[in-house]
Amino acid sequence: MNLHFSVKEMSTAAIFTAITAILAQISIPLPFTPVPITFQIFAVYISAIILGSRLGTLSQIIYLLLGAIGIPVFASFTGGLQTIVGPSGGFLISYPIISYIIGKISEKDLNPIMSILGLIVSLIICYSIGTIQFHFVTNVPIQKSILLCVAPFVPLDTAKIIVAYLAGHKIKQSLLKANLIKC
Repeated sequence: MNLHFSVKEMSTAAIFTAITAILAQISIPLPFTPVPITFQIFAVYISAIILGSRLGTLSQIIYLLLGAIGIPVFASFTGGLQTIVGPSGGFLISYPIISYIIGKISEKDLNPIMSILGLIVSLIICYSIGTIQFHFVTNVPIQKSILLCVAPFVPLDTAKIIVAYLAGHKIKQSLLKANLIKC
């Protein structure tokens, strides 16, 4: 992976870092779980679909680093290492990983069904990392952790993935035509 970034690439990644931070603030707490409904996952998907694996991953690494140093970019204007190592921190940790996977999928010329299946697999990876950390941090049994961290979120997250896929590809094509991003 090329680790040299132009100013244009860094600026583009920073814009999507900001989008992730903004969408994280659309946060709906649920009374039965410490994991809120947010639009962070939508931001991760749209960033990676539009930017690809390299810049999409960079945008999410920057997002995590900003939050880790205490800038309140995570859901409900939180930040700090305590959030990353807390009950819902596994989901945050998964963002650069799944962003890379999503970006690789978007860089391939796959049919829509295969692309969406790949995006769903990346969501399963996000859920797995998040649920495992939740389980270890809270000592809640793994089955109950799945009920708290996965089950309530599947329908809305699936819809977010489909919208991100459809919108992301349209936006990406427009940006490519305007020569604002490279494939």
